Amino acid sequence: MNRSNYRNHRRGLSKAPTGIHGLDEITFGGLPKGRTTLICGSAGCGKTMLSMEFLVRGALQYNEPGVFIAFEETAEELNKNVASLGFDLDDLVKRNKLIVDYIHLDRSEIEETGDYDLEGLFLRLGHAIDSIGAKRVAIDTIEAIFAAFTNTFILRNELRRLFRWLKEKGVTAIITGERGTGALTRHGLEEYVSDCVILLDHRVINQISTRRLRIIKYRGSSHGANEYPFLIDAEGLSVLPITSLGLNHEVSNERISSGIPRLDAMLGGKGYYRGSSVLVSGTAGTGKSSVCAHFVDAACRRRERSLYIASEESPKQFMRNMRSIRINLNPWVEKGLLRFHALRSTFYSLEMHLVVWHKIINEFKPRVVVVDPISTFISEGDPNEVKTMLTRLIDLLKMRQITGMFTSLTSGAHHNLEQSEVGISSIMDTWLLLRDIETNSERNRGLYVLKSRGMAHSNQIREFLLTDEGIELVDVYVGPGGVLTGTARQAMETQERATAAKCQQERERMRSTLATKQKTWKPKLPLSERNLKMKK
Repeated sequence: MNRSNYRNHRRGLSKAPTGIHGLDEITFGGLPKGRTTLICGSAGCGKTMLSMEFLVRGALQYNEPGVFIAFEETAEELNKNVASLGFDLDDLVKRNKLIVDYIHLDRSEIEETGDYDLEGLFLRLGHAIDSIGAKRVAIDTIEAIFAAFTNTFILRNELRRLFRWLKEKGVTAIITGERGTGALTRHGLEEYVSDCVILLDHRVINQISTRRLRIIKYRGSSHGANEYPFLIDAEGLSVLPITSLGLNHEVSNERISSGIPRLDAMLGGKGYYRGSSVLVSGTAGTGKSSVCAHFVDAACRRRERSLYIASEESPKQFMRNMRSIRINLNPWVEKGLLRFHALRSTFYSLEMHLVVWHKIINEFKPRVVVVDPISTFISEGDPNEVKTMLTRLIDLLKMRQITGMFTSLTSGAHHNLEQSEVGISSIMDTWLLLRDIETNSERNRGLYVLKSRGMAHSNQIREFLLTDEGIELVDVYVGPGGVLTGTARQAMETQERATAAKCQQERERMRSTLATKQKTWKPKLPLSERNLKMKK
């Protein structure tokens, strides 16, 4: 929550924080305190999980006991279901922090009459609230109470009566409802009498499922109005407020090494800026991953945590391959300085990948993040969607002052080399291009800096060698016929060395001849002395 929204929240409606990561941010503080919130959605979208976590987090983090009224699952079934989130309901019940009450309703026992009475439910729920001093209530689901009723007049009156009773009890309540056809709920009335309505959606696109959350309405408060992806894992729910990121991040003047000395020299002699974004693009086999390996190895040597996100190679395969250029990353993994997150791009949707990365970054707190490669995510959506997702990730890294390195595969056509396949080069601070240089039936590699904002950098191409000692950058040789690389450069350098040696030998021979002449040469007497000898 930014400061302006926080101040508005403090002056306005009181709110009950949910304790759910991301949800409090997009609601600007939590759910309306002392009022009723409707959670609606189709089967399997996470309504029960969200309701239960709201109660558990309230009991554990905010000392607000809760009551969960279930009509479809027993207390034992609920306890087993939420155990996967790390919640121990039995322990909370023993400590009088939570009451889970299962009410069985047989639809055949419910008759639609003009005097339908909820007093039985009120008595049972009221006793549970008073017995532990509950501040939070969840009812799952509303359809179980009114399933047999078709009279909208009775439905609306009884819903208003239920919501009014909960408000009079002073509890913050969540009521779940099933998604209807053409309406948010089955009856289409609950959303009108609720103070806050949250819609959960579980959709499948291209055989990949994604959960999304949207706040439909929130009386008396501003809120995030977009769709937000959320994740249910072993730690509960987490919502990623992706649209809250902006361009107000701080910048650093600190420079960090790329791990390649001559590349640092090309970047003004100091390397990348801390917290900047670096793009390494090139065709297949040009050494993009090797550049990343040098970068994370240098970071770990500085005792900085590094996160390597891979979508094409397993961590063991990657580390084995890097040992061929004498980069051993295994010790850093064992010391906890390097963490790999290897997953195929098709495993999640684009937004779910972003949610998972967000959680790992929050937990691991790296100083360096590598995504290798970003081009595989194009299979999950069009380039514009991929660019949007990566832009949000880059904004997140910049806000945390985390240096990010991204690799991108480019096509082999020469005119397409200086553009990234995803199209994010414009938001990158530094762009390194690796390219093939084919001469004399030989394929060699070259590296040059396309751009590096805020620093002087080299405009020369360096030949890029993968050696037993790591990456080596050497000057590209320009001969009479143009640029020479590989064996052609070596042959020309050998020829130059031979010519230089021959010249040196010729100079030595001339010096030796001159020295011999100086030893055998006798100087002539002056003319006066010669005349004197002749007279004698």
